Amino acid sequence: MKTEKPTNIGFINIEQGGIVGYHQAPVPQLFIVIQGEGWVQGEDTNRIIIKSGKGVLWKKGEGHASGSETGLAALVLQSENLDTLAVHVK
Repeated sequence: MKTEKPTNIGFINIEQGGIVGYHQAPVPQLFIVIQGEGWVQGEDTNRIIIKSGKGVLWKKGEGHASGSETGLAALVLQSENLDTLAVHVK
């Protein structure tokens, strides 16, 4: 993969009952669930269920949290380039 700006690609495993606490995205961040089911929560504090094959794009500085009652695995991409791409995860 070639990017014009630094890009971090990571894998996160949220165990059953696990939570990634509220924090702000340092750069645009794409969170894609690749296995399991969980929830995401933005600044409005409403939890939205997210399942395998679905994702969410957080803008730079946007506060958010995530978690799972049953466990999930997610791919996380972070880059200044993400806010200029037309990213659609169905």
